Amino acid sequence: QVQLVESGGGLVQAGGSLRLSCAASGPTAKNYLMGWFRQAPGKEREFVAAIRWTATNTNYADSVKGRFTISRDNAKNTVYLQMNNLKPEDTAVYYCAAATLWSTITTSNDGGYWGRGTQVTVSS
Repeated sequence: QVQLVESGGGLVQAGGSLRLSCAASGPTAKNYLMGWFRQAPGKEREFVAAIRWTATNTNYADSVKGRFTISRDNAKNTVYLQMNNLKPEDTAVYYCAAATLWSTITTSNDGGYWGRGTQVTVSS
């Protein structure tokens, strides 16, 4: 089992940057693959980015490639999402996620773990 707590959301103007953090805790936290999802008003939750704890493999949604970077600090059990060149369409609640399968964390994370989310609002 793993507990996830996000931080770092806020209001930013278009073109600006934000960094989200996700602290993972629990005796088996390092066994999980980590990712970020987001849900905009009136839309379904969608995959944003994922990373492995023990390798450099990452995966990004096409809509954020080249603008967002996922990284992790194994010593702190923390995953980050650096978001640059933000656009109004990036406005959403961002959720940290954890799963045991790469195919799960890079799609819907069905059956995985979720944080409570952090709001990101990008003004035009």
